[in-house]
Amino acid sequence: QVQLVESGGGLVQAGGSLRLSCAASGGTFSRYRMGWFRQAPGKEREFVAGISATGGSINYADSVKGRFTISRDNAKNTADLQMNSLKPEDTAVYYCAARVGLVRYDCWGQGTQVTVSS
Repeated sequence: QVQLVESGGGLVQAGGSLRLSCAASGGTFSRYRMGWFRQAPGKEREFVAGISATGGSINYADSVKGRFTISRDNAKNTADLQMNSLKPEDTAVYYCAARVGLVRYDCWGQGTQVTVSS
């Protein structure tokens, strides 16, 4: 059973930076594609960034391209999201997810709140 725990959220002013970290336990982390998602109040959860098992393939939502960077360390079983030039519209609960199966992200963390003040 894979367990994911996010950390690093908080309150930051617009233009600032935060780094989120996702620590995985159980399973074989190096086999899983990892992703970050977010959900703002009153909105559906949306994809933010994803990284392949080896780190060789990365993709981002258009809204965060050039500002956010996803990375992973398979030796430490962690996947991070560096967020720069934050905007108020980035305010959301951010979730780490793993694609343990073949098709979709099927293992989720509990989420960490990111609030960007204007």
